[in-house]
Amino acid sequence: MAKKYSREELLAYLHAIRERGEMIVVAGAGSGLTGKAIEAGGADMLMVFNSGRYRMSGHGSLSGWLAFGNANEVAFDMGAHDVLPVVKDIPVICSCFGQDVTREIGTHLNRVMTENFSGINNFPTMGMVDGQFREQLELTNLGFQKEVDMVRIAREKDIFTIVYVFNEKESKAMAEAGADCIISHVGLTVGGMIGTTKSLTIEESAQLTGRIMEAGKAVRDDIIWLAHGGPLATPKDFAAFRTYLPEIDGFVGASSMERIPTEEAIVKTVREFKTLS
Repeated sequence: MAKKYSREELLAYLHAIRERGEMIVVAGAGSGLTGKAIEAGGADMLMVFNSGRYRMSGHGSLSGWLAFGNANEVAFDMGAHDVLPVVKDIPVICSCFGQDVTREIGTHLNRVMTENFSGINNFPTMGMVDGQFREQLELTNLGFQKEVDMVRIAREKDIFTIVYVFNEKESKAMAEAGADCIISHVGLTVGGMIGTTKSLTIEESAQLTGRIMEAGKAVRDDIIWLAHGGPLATPKDFAAFRTYLPEIDGFVGASSMERIPTEEAIVKTVREFKTLS
Protein backbone atom coordinates (compact mmCIF):
# COMPACT_ATOMS: atom_id res chain seq x y z
CA MET A 1 0.00 0.00 0.00
CA ALA A 2 1.29 3.46 -0.91
CA LYS A 3 2.65 5.77 1.73
CA LYS A 4 0.63 8.94 2.22
CA TYR A 5 2.54 12.22 2.59
CA SER A 6 1.21 15.43 4.08
CA ARG A 7 1.80 18.61 2.08
CA GLU A 8 4.59 19.65 4.44
CA GLU A 9 6.27 16.23 4.22
CA LEU A 10 6.10 16.17 0.44
CA LEU A 11 7.49 19.69 0.10
CA ALA A 12 10.39 18.86 2.43
CA TYR A 13 11.05 15.67 0.45
CA LEU A 14 11.15 17.50 -2.90
CA HIS A 15 13.21 20.44 -1.64
CA ALA A 16 15.74 18.00 -0.19
CA ILE A 17 16.16 16.40 -3.62
CA ARG A 18 16.73 19.82 -5.16
CA GLU A 19 19.18 20.86 -2.47
CA ARG A 20 21.25 17.73 -3.17
CA GLY A 21 21.62 18.94 -6.74
CA GLU A 22 19.53 16.10 -8.16
CA MET A 23 16.82 16.32 -10.80
CA ILE A 24 13.28 15.70 -9.55
CA VAL A 25 11.76 12.94 -11.71
CA VAL A 26 7.97 12.54 -11.82
CA ALA A 27 6.26 9.82 -13.87
CA GLY A 28 2.69 9.07 -14.90
CA ALA A 29 1.33 5.54 -14.41
CA GLY A 30 -1.57 4.10 -16.40
CA SER A 31 -1.52 0.72 -14.66
CA GLY A 32 -0.38 -0.97 -11.50
CA LEU A 33 2.45 -2.70 -13.34
CA THR A 34 3.88 0.54 -14.69
CA GLY A 35 3.46 2.08 -11.26
CA LYS A 36 5.56 -0.70 -9.71
CA ALA A 37 8.20 -0.33 -12.44
CA ILE A 38 8.30 3.45 -12.05
CA GLU A 39 8.93 3.11 -8.32
CA ALA A 40 11.57 0.43 -8.90
CA GLY A 41 13.29 2.76 -11.35
CA GLY A 42 13.70 5.39 -8.66
CA ALA A 43 11.17 8.07 -9.66
CA ASP A 44 10.55 10.65 -6.96
CA MET A 45 6.81 10.99 -7.47
CA LEU A 46 4.05 9.22 -9.40
CA MET A 47 0.99 10.76 -11.04
CA VAL A 48 -2.26 9.11 -12.12
CA PHE A 49 -4.03 10.71 -15.11
CA ASN A 50 -7.25 9.56 -16.74
CA SER A 51 -5.33 9.63 -20.06
CA GLY A 52 -3.06 6.89 -18.73
CA ARG A 53 -5.85 4.35 -19.03
CA TYR A 54 -6.41 5.20 -22.69
CA ARG A 55 -2.70 5.62 -23.45
CA MET A 56 -1.85 2.17 -22.13
CA SER A 57 -4.75 0.77 -24.15
CA GLY A 58 -3.07 1.97 -27.32
CA HIS A 59 -4.80 5.31 -27.84
CA GLY A 60 -3.36 8.81 -28.04
CA SER A 61 -3.12 10.88 -24.86
CA LEU A 62 -5.71 13.36 -26.17
CA SER A 63 -8.27 10.66 -25.37
CA GLY A 64 -8.12 12.02 -21.85
CA TRP A 65 -9.80 15.23 -23.01
CA LEU A 66 -12.72 13.51 -24.74
CA ALA A 67 -16.02 12.31 -23.31
CA PHE A 68 -15.31 8.57 -23.18
CA GLY A 69 -15.73 8.52 -19.41
CA ASN A 70 -15.81 10.86 -16.43
CA ALA A 71 -12.21 12.07 -16.03
CA ASN A 72 -12.44 12.31 -12.24
CA GLU A 73 -13.89 8.83 -11.86
CA VAL A 74 -11.38 7.23 -14.25
CA ALA A 75 -8.36 8.77 -12.50
CA PHE A 76 -9.66 8.08 -8.99
CA ASP A 77 -10.62 4.48 -9.79
CA MET A 78 -7.33 3.70 -11.53
CA GLY A 79 -5.32 5.21 -8.71
CA ALA A 80 -7.29 3.71 -5.83
CA HIS A 81 -7.68 0.21 -7.30
CA ASP A 82 -4.69 -0.31 -9.60
CA VAL A 83 -1.78 1.86 -8.45
CA LEU A 84 -2.06 2.62 -4.73
CA PRO A 85 -2.36 -1.05 -3.69
CA VAL A 86 0.91 -2.09 -5.42
CA VAL A 87 3.39 0.74 -4.77
CA LYS A 88 5.08 1.31 -1.43
CA ASP A 89 6.94 4.50 -0.59
CA ILE A 90 6.56 6.71 -3.65
CA PRO A 91 4.11 9.64 -3.26
CA VAL A 92 1.12 9.29 -5.60
CA ILE A 93 -0.75 12.28 -7.05
CA CYS A 94 -4.32 12.08 -8.36
CA SER A 95 -5.28 14.26 -11.31
CA CYS A 96 -8.56 16.11 -10.90
CA PHE A 97 -10.77 17.76 -13.53
CA GLY A 98 -11.77 21.14 -12.13
CA GLN A 99 -14.42 21.78 -14.79
CA ASP A 100 -16.46 18.69 -13.86
CA VAL A 101 -20.04 19.98 -13.62
CA THR A 102 -21.30 16.71 -12.08
CA ARG A 103 -19.74 17.34 -8.66
CA GLU A 104 -18.68 20.03 -6.19
CA ILE A 105 -14.91 20.10 -6.61
CA GLY A 106 -14.09 20.72 -2.95
CA THR A 107 -16.04 17.61 -1.99
CA HIS A 108 -14.21 15.62 -4.66
CA LEU A 109 -10.84 16.80 -3.31
CA ASN A 110 -11.89 15.57 0.14
CA ARG A 111 -12.80 12.21 -1.38
CA VAL A 112 -9.44 11.94 -3.15
CA MET A 113 -7.57 12.59 0.06
CA THR A 114 -9.45 9.82 1.91
CA GLU A 115 -7.31 7.43 -0.14
CA ASN A 116 -3.52 7.32 0.13
CA PHE A 117 -3.00 10.02 -2.48
CA SER A 118 -0.51 12.70 -1.48
CA GLY A 119 -1.81 15.55 -3.61
CA ILE A 120 -3.64 16.65 -6.74
CA ASN A 121 -2.96 17.82 -10.29
CA ASN A 122 -5.09 19.73 -12.84
CA PHE A 123 -5.84 17.25 -15.60
CA PRO A 124 -7.45 17.22 -18.11
CA THR A 125 -6.49 20.87 -18.45
CA MET A 126 -8.09 23.52 -20.62
CA GLY A 127 -4.61 24.97 -21.11
CA MET A 128 -4.25 22.50 -23.98
CA VAL A 129 -7.22 24.06 -25.82
CA ASP A 130 -6.95 27.20 -27.92
CA GLY A 131 -8.85 29.09 -30.61
CA GLN A 132 -12.58 29.76 -30.71
CA PHE A 133 -13.44 26.73 -28.60
CA ARG A 134 -11.14 27.92 -25.80
CA GLU A 135 -12.70 31.38 -25.99
CA GLN A 136 -16.18 29.93 -25.58
CA LEU A 137 -15.04 27.70 -22.70
CA GLU A 138 -13.72 30.77 -20.89
CA LEU A 139 -16.89 32.77 -21.61
CA THR A 140 -19.10 30.00 -20.20
CA ASN A 141 -17.13 29.42 -16.97
CA LEU A 142 -15.54 26.17 -18.16
CA GLY A 143 -12.06 27.51 -18.80
CA PHE A 144 -8.67 27.48 -17.09
CA GLN A 145 -9.91 29.66 -14.23
CA LYS A 146 -11.80 26.64 -12.87
CA GLU A 147 -8.44 24.89 -12.45
CA VAL A 148 -6.99 27.93 -10.69
CA ASP A 149 -10.01 27.94 -8.38
CA MET A 150 -9.51 24.22 -7.67
CA VAL A 151 -5.88 24.81 -6.72
CA ARG A 152 -6.88 27.67 -4.43
CA ILE A 153 -9.41 25.39 -2.70
CA ALA A 154 -6.77 22.66 -2.39
CA ARG A 155 -4.33 25.11 -0.81
CA GLU A 156 -6.99 26.13 1.72
CA LYS A 157 -7.35 22.43 2.56
CA ASP A 158 -3.54 22.09 2.84
CA ILE A 159 -3.37 19.65 -0.10
CA PHE A 160 -0.16 19.48 -2.14
CA THR A 161 -0.67 20.74 -5.71
CA ILE A 162 1.44 20.09 -8.82
CA VAL A 163 -0.06 21.83 -11.84
CA TYR A 164 0.26 22.18 -15.60
CA VAL A 165 0.52 25.62 -17.21
CA PHE A 166 1.07 26.54 -20.86
CA ASN A 167 1.98 30.24 -20.77
CA GLU A 168 3.03 33.13 -18.57
CA LYS A 169 -0.51 34.24 -17.69
CA GLU A 170 -1.46 30.77 -16.42
CA SER A 171 1.81 30.52 -14.48
CA LYS A 172 1.14 33.80 -12.69
CA ALA A 173 -2.42 32.75 -11.86
CA MET A 174 -1.35 29.37 -10.44
CA ALA A 175 1.43 30.99 -8.40
CA GLU A 176 -1.10 33.42 -6.94
CA ALA A 177 -3.45 30.51 -6.16
CA GLY A 178 -0.70 28.82 -4.12
CA ALA A 179 0.47 25.98 -6.39
CA ASP A 180 3.42 24.16 -4.84
CA CYS A 181 4.91 22.83 -8.06
CA ILE A 182 4.37 24.22 -11.56
CA ILE A 183 4.96 22.17 -14.71
CA SER A 184 5.67 23.91 -17.99
CA HIS A 185 3.64 21.85 -20.47
CA VAL A 186 5.20 22.34 -23.91
CA GLY A 187 2.79 20.12 -25.87
CA LEU A 188 1.90 16.52 -26.55
CA THR A 189 4.91 14.20 -26.42
CA VAL A 190 6.43 13.17 -29.73
CA GLY A 191 7.50 9.67 -30.68
CA GLY A 192 6.43 6.07 -30.42
CA MET A 193 3.44 4.48 -32.13
CA ILE A 194 0.78 7.00 -31.12
CA GLY A 195 2.70 10.15 -30.19
CA THR A 196 2.33 13.45 -32.03
CA THR A 197 4.59 14.25 -34.97
CA LYS A 198 4.58 18.03 -34.46
CA SER A 199 6.09 19.98 -31.58
CA LEU A 200 8.24 22.92 -30.60
CA THR A 201 11.99 22.46 -30.84
CA ILE A 202 13.91 21.75 -27.66
CA GLU A 203 15.30 25.28 -27.69
CA GLU A 204 11.84 26.80 -28.18
CA SER A 205 10.51 24.64 -25.34
CA ALA A 206 13.25 25.92 -23.04
CA GLN A 207 12.54 29.52 -24.02
CA LEU A 208 8.83 29.11 -23.31
CA THR A 209 9.57 27.40 -19.98
CA GLY A 210 11.94 30.21 -19.03
CA ARG A 211 9.21 32.78 -19.60
CA ILE A 212 6.74 30.67 -17.60
CA MET A 213 9.22 30.46 -14.72
CA GLU A 214 9.89 34.20 -14.75
CA ALA A 215 6.16 34.95 -14.53
CA GLY A 216 5.66 32.64 -11.56
CA LYS A 217 8.82 33.76 -9.77
CA ALA A 218 7.57 37.36 -9.91
CA VAL A 219 4.79 36.19 -7.57
CA ARG A 220 6.61 33.69 -5.30
CA ASP A 221 10.11 32.34 -4.90
CA ASP A 222 9.29 28.97 -3.31
CA ILE A 223 7.81 27.16 -6.33
CA ILE A 224 9.32 23.93 -7.68
CA TRP A 225 9.66 24.09 -11.50
CA LEU A 226 9.35 21.09 -13.84
CA ALA A 227 8.95 20.59 -17.60
CA HIS A 228 6.87 18.14 -19.60
CA GLY A 229 5.98 17.05 -23.11
CA GLY A 230 6.62 18.18 -26.65
CA PRO A 231 10.09 17.20 -27.89
CA LEU A 232 11.14 15.96 -24.43
CA ALA A 233 10.63 12.24 -25.09
CA THR A 234 13.94 10.75 -23.86
CA PRO A 235 16.60 11.42 -21.20
CA LYS A 236 18.84 12.69 -24.02
CA ASP A 237 16.16 15.23 -25.01
CA PHE A 238 15.84 16.51 -21.46
CA ALA A 239 19.62 16.73 -21.11
CA ALA A 240 19.67 18.96 -24.20
CA PHE A 241 16.80 21.02 -22.76
CA ARG A 242 18.85 21.61 -19.59
CA THR A 243 21.71 23.12 -21.58
CA TYR A 244 19.31 25.95 -22.45
CA LEU A 245 17.62 26.11 -19.04
CA PRO A 246 19.90 24.69 -16.30
CA GLU A 247 17.79 26.19 -13.50
CA ILE A 248 14.89 23.78 -14.14
CA ASP A 249 14.27 21.54 -11.11
CA GLY A 250 13.14 18.39 -12.91
CA PHE A 251 11.02 16.55 -15.42
CA VAL A 252 7.53 15.05 -15.65
CA GLY A 253 7.00 12.17 -18.07
CA ALA A 254 3.94 10.11 -18.96
CA SER A 255 4.24 8.80 -22.52
CA SER A 256 8.01 9.12 -22.19
CA MET A 257 8.03 7.08 -18.98
CA GLU A 258 5.57 4.26 -19.67
CA ARG A 259 4.15 4.21 -23.19
CA ILE A 260 7.26 4.62 -25.34
CA PRO A 261 9.50 2.36 -23.18
CA THR A 262 6.76 -0.30 -23.17
CA GLU A 263 6.35 -0.16 -26.94
CA GLU A 264 10.09 -0.41 -27.53
CA ALA A 265 10.68 -3.22 -25.02
CA ILE A 266 7.85 -5.41 -26.32
CA VAL A 267 8.80 -4.95 -29.98
CA LYS A 268 12.45 -5.75 -29.19
CA THR A 269 11.61 -8.85 -27.15
CA VAL A 270 9.18 -10.30 -29.70
CA ARG A 271 11.68 -9.76 -32.49
CA GLU A 272 14.38 -11.54 -30.49
CA PHE A 273 12.08 -14.54 -29.98
CA LYS A 274 11.32 -14.61 -33.70
CA THR A 275 15.03 -14.82 -34.54
CA LEU A 276 15.41 -18.09 -32.62
CA SER A 277 15.73 -21.13 -34.85
